[in-house]
Formats: sequence, structure tokens, C-alpha cells
Amino acid sequence: MRKLFTFAVLLAFSAFGYAQGPNPSNEEEKNQVKQVIETFFEGFHKQDSTIIKSTVANEIVLQTTGRNAEGKTQFRTEEFSKFLKSIVGIPETTKFEEKLTSFSIQVDRTMANAWVGYEFWLNGEFSHCGINSFQLINFDGEWKIIYLIDTRGKEGCMD
Repeated sequence: MRKLFTFAVLLAFSAFGYAQGPNPSNEEEKNQVKQVIETFFEGFHKQDSTIIKSTVANEIVLQTTGRNAEGKTQFRTEEFSKFLKSIVGIPETTKFEEKLTSFSIQVDRTMANAWVGYEFWLNGEFSHCGINSFQLINFDGEWKIIYLIDTRGKEGCMD
């Protein structure tokens, strides 16, 4: 009877472990998340809405925060469709680049967070810097951005 109980307990634990699904290495998952973010910015720089859309979930939320000239905190939510229109609508004469300066990525099962430093350059001139905070979900093996909030400022950028 004791052997049967031990077998049942071991079987239950192995079934529970299997129910969690395959577990790629954490570094592999982090690299996949980083690749999604880099692809997002590839589409951003090419002004290609199709590439950008390939990296995001249907219900993505975009927000930004920073301080105005008086030092008051500003916060706004932007519709994804308006964001895409603004990127695609940038004239060819305007040169822009968002340089990614650092990545800190955490992954737990189907959720990831990426804290990505950046500098934004407009027509070869420094404009602002900050952090992009991405939240991603792994939808059956494919990481998609569900949430993006960024900070913007001009100080403490080149440290």
C-alpha cells in the first residue's frame, strides 16, 4: 500500500511539472524578448506599420510620462492606431533615430518585462532620453508586446 501511495504522489508531481509546459532556458527567453523589441524598432525606423504590428498584441496599451517645463508630471495614453499614423506620416526629410542604450529583461513563464534605455535623435541632434518599459506575453510560443510606457527628459541622459 505504501508503494502504491508513493507511486501516486510521484505521478501527480510529474504530471504537475509537465502541465507547466516546456521550459526554454531563461537566457533563450530573454533573447527572444530582446529580438521582439529590436524588431519593433526596426519597423519604427523604417516607418513600416506591418513590422511594428507583427510585434504587438491586439489590445496593446501605449503610455508616456515626463515633466513639463514647470516640473509638473505629465501622463497620457495614446491610441495605437494614432501612434502608427504618426510614425508612418513622418516626412522623408525628417531623420530620426531611437538609440537603444541598455536592456534589463526579466521573464517568468508567459510574462516578460524589458526596461530599455534610449536616446532619441532628430535630424542628427539630441532630442531627449528615457526608459521604455515593455510588458510582453508569450502567446503559445510567440512573444508579443502588450504594454509600453516611456519616460522622456533631457537631463541625465549621457551619463
